[in-house]
Amino acid sequence: MPRRSHLQPDDPDPGFRPERPRHRARAASRRALRGINGRAARDPGPHYGPADPAQGPHVSPALRTAAAYAWRILVVGVVVYGGFSALGRFHEVAAAVFLGLVVTAVLRPPTDFLARVLPRPLAVAVALVGSIVLVLGVLSLVGEAVAGERAGLERQFSEGLTRIERWLAEPPFSVNPGALKDLQARIGQYLSSHRSTVISSALSGVGRLVEVMTVFVLALFCSVFFIYSGDRQWVWVCEQLPVTARERVEIAGRAAWRTFTGYTHGIIVVAATNAVLVGMALFVLGVPLALPLALLEFLAAFVPLIGSPIALAVAAVVALASKGPIVAAVVIALIVVIGQIEGHLLHPIVMSWAVRLHPVVIALSVIAGAIAAGVLGAIVTVPLVSVVWSVHQALQRARRSTRAKALRAGSATGVRRGRGPDRPSS
Repeated sequence: MPRRSHLQPDDPDPGFRPERPRHRARAASRRALRGINGRAARDPGPHYGPADPAQGPHVSPALRTAAAYAWRILVVGVVVYGGFSALGRFHEVAAAVFLGLVVTAVLRPPTDFLARVLPRPLAVAVALVGSIVLVLGVLSLVGEAVAGERAGLERQFSEGLTRIERWLAEPPFSVNPGALKDLQARIGQYLSSHRSTVISSALSGVGRLVEVMTVFVLALFCSVFFIYSGDRQWVWVCEQLPVTARERVEIAGRAAWRTFTGYTHGIIVVAATNAVLVGMALFVLGVPLALPLALLEFLAAFVPLIGSPIALAVAAVVALASKGPIVAAVVIALIVVIGQIEGHLLHPIVMSWAVRLHPVVIALSVIAGAIAAGVLGAIVTVPLVSVVWSVHQALQRARRSTRAKALRAGSATGVRRGRGPDRPSS
């Protein structure tokens, strides 16, 4: 009896033929090829050949991404330009609000301290009136110093101009000795021939002075309410927003105010330090108008990088006219020394915790602000850029914190349900 093959079933079918191993390998290869061709038909993948006219031209993914970013950047640029245009039309109001915020950042801590022993309205009044009296006292002291040195200043400046004439007439300059006298005569002739223009400019200056006083009064008015109830005003603003946006706006507002107050306190410390150093150095050198020049240095320090050198250049001109080129050279050396102290000591210690911007960014911001809005733009741009960058970082940290909390909550839920990373799901 023939032996049954192990490939045959128990009930053999007359049409059954055992499949050899070689045939099985061929069938598997055909099935694999059919699967690959099916997937290729469903997902053709990137096509780098000639484009089909019916489907349109092929655009690379990098170009698509660049185009997506480009139109979004254009939209943001248009919005920013519109905002700055609106601020330009109402620049007096914007300047008043900015000054009000500066006054609030400076006077809010002493007001909070006084509010521990005084009613809040009385503490606000004491802080504001005291600061106004202090500022007016400094200005009156400067005016008295200038008035007291007026006679001596006229004599020193006339002698200084004569000394500069002789110095320029010597080699290597060899300037004509009558050049300065001709220049003075030409200036007198110009003023006499353009008297109407000078008068109209003076009148426009009076109008500008009225605008400045209006801005200061409005800033003082805003600062009263900011100091008294600024936190309640911010809560009211947040309550007017949609619920989904309140948390992000609150985080951004806290970061913006923290950076702005830190920048304001830091720049005041830096400006006061520069003014004290300049005043002491000019007093030791015997340069006239030491106190007004120190005040000019204090005000100019609010324009980062370029304000302090400009103020010290004015001091160098005064020293050249009153004390000669040697003292002027010492003042120029003082510009370098104070610049190094400000850049390598004061800013890293005082400002680093509030403003973390590269010097190139600060320089570009100051120049752009000066081009756009003059001196006010040069003063405002650095704190504005610092606030924007701080808000961006705060929102990023909040987003990462929310994502981390969600991941921890998800992992904790998985462990409670028995599907943690160490226990596979059933």
